Amino acid sequence: MLWTRMELPCWCLLLLSCLQSLSAHNDFFTSIGQMTDLLYTEKDLVTSLKDYIRAEENKLERVKRWADKLDSLTATATQDPEGFLGHPVNAFKLMKRLNTEWGDLESLVLSDTTDGFISNLTIQRQYFPTEEDQTGAAKALLRLQDTYKLDANTISTGNLPGVKHKSQMTVEDCYELGKIAYSDADYYHTELWMAQALKQLDEGEESTIDKVTVLDYLSYAIYQQGEIERALEYTLRLLKLDPEHQRAKGNLKYFEFQLEKQRKAAEETARTQEERGKRDTSEKKKQKKQKNSFSMIPERKKYEMLCRGEGLKMTPRRQSRLFCRYFDNNHHPRFVLAPVKQQDEWDRPYIVRYLDIISDAEIEKVKQLAKPRLRRATISNPVTGVLETAHYRISKSAWLTGYEDPVIERINERIEAITGLEMDTAEELQVANYGVGGQYEPHFDFGRKDEPDAFKELGTGNRIATWLFYMSDVTAGGATVFPDVGAAVWPKKGTAVFWYNLFASGEGDYSTRHAACPVLVGNKWVSNKWIHERGQEWRRPCGLNETE
Repeated sequence: MLWTRMELPCWCLLLLSCLQSLSAHNDFFTSIGQMTDLLYTEKDLVTSLKDYIRAEENKLERVKRWADKLDSLTATATQDPEGFLGHPVNAFKLMKRLNTEWGDLESLVLSDTTDGFISNLTIQRQYFPTEEDQTGAAKALLRLQDTYKLDANTISTGNLPGVKHKSQMTVEDCYELGKIAYSDADYYHTELWMAQALKQLDEGEESTIDKVTVLDYLSYAIYQQGEIERALEYTLRLLKLDPEHQRAKGNLKYFEFQLEKQRKAAEETARTQEERGKRDTSEKKKQKKQKNSFSMIPERKKYEMLCRGEGLKMTPRRQSRLFCRYFDNNHHPRFVLAPVKQQDEWDRPYIVRYLDIISDAEIEKVKQLAKPRLRRATISNPVTGVLETAHYRISKSAWLTGYEDPVIERINERIEAITGLEMDTAEELQVANYGVGGQYEPHFDFGRKDEPDAFKELGTGNRIATWLFYMSDVTAGGATVFPDVGAAVWPKKGTAVFWYNLFASGEGDYSTRHAACPVLVGNKWVSNKWIHERGQEWRRPCGLNETE
């Protein structure tokens, strides 16, 4: 006990130093890079918990030895009490035990060995993820499920592409996802995850969650989606398990009443059903014809299709115009002896990739500088211009200036040498790390005509071009996609992609609308440089027409 109290200040110092990087941070779910710190936090807690368990086991062992000794002694003494106490030493020891030793035992039993563990837990709790983090991570799973068309069982069993550390979900986990969806009135996902929880219970998995609770949520979620007959089936199953369930009994009557109304309505409209069915069939055929055109698909669907590697494919003729080459930017002195590898990714808009353009050592330095500064990425409100967080941008970012470290200055100079564009008016290097299901839904990098003040404070004009470094490989997901044209660029560590956001005339190129797909498996690090108009007057002369 004394040891624990003496060691507590050391524990505090150790934990405070370990957790220094976590202070002033929140929204853990938006950055896998910062979530790794939580693993070390949890490891420290486990170590502290084991110390507490050992102290408790040591205390119980001492109590057990005392009990075993007295059990033997009292068994002998009670066989001949008077004869036993006739020995003066036995009489003395009885007085001593009851007056002193039982008091010592009481103190031992009442001694609190939790001080060290509870203190450590209290210190670390202030750095724990919040309810928002848990909800954010849960919604990320639902987002990944939709984007990549994954069924609940695939996610629950952990069978995701390329995973190294497979992890299965319990009934409690599935139930929690269903509840979070339910709280958002998202009955579609409520049904999927409550059904998965029920499946695992039916397969015999032990859980503190019972089937009645799951069936209650499941039947209501199905009813809210208009499937009264299925809702009735699950309600009947619930009542078999709990015949006195009041809500289920009420729902049973209501569902039966609604089904009867539906049957009567169906009978009344039976005469016109055939004619209406013909019209519906012809309309469906028209819809199918429209869906054959990629341009007619809603942007959200195109975005998700491209994230899955589906969608528009280039014609052989267009593909034949894409090349790989060694690029020296018109014999730039930096690249005469060592030209860079340039690869065409897309023709309209023209997107190029540069291979082996940033070294592993430079990547690690950039991450090292950025990680302590990572904050939840924001977007500019198009109405107010105020920076704010958004559900469609799940990442953390930090800004690095050239004068902070020679590596950053060297990277800026390299971008300038390759693009031929002025970097003095460009924004600082932005480093981003994506979180659980991290994404950035379709957006423009440049300011549109309805956002005249988008970059007014910078005084450097619009964003003329974007340079994007990929600083990690991503096991699954995480592509950069351009929904309007059907382009998809996949992350490859050490490469960078570049495209112009504005035509030479200064007009915005709306085909550059792009998005970062959700990261399904892996950890995505990128850094980007937004290059502005000012200073490019002689480097990229204006075009003679609007779309040149």
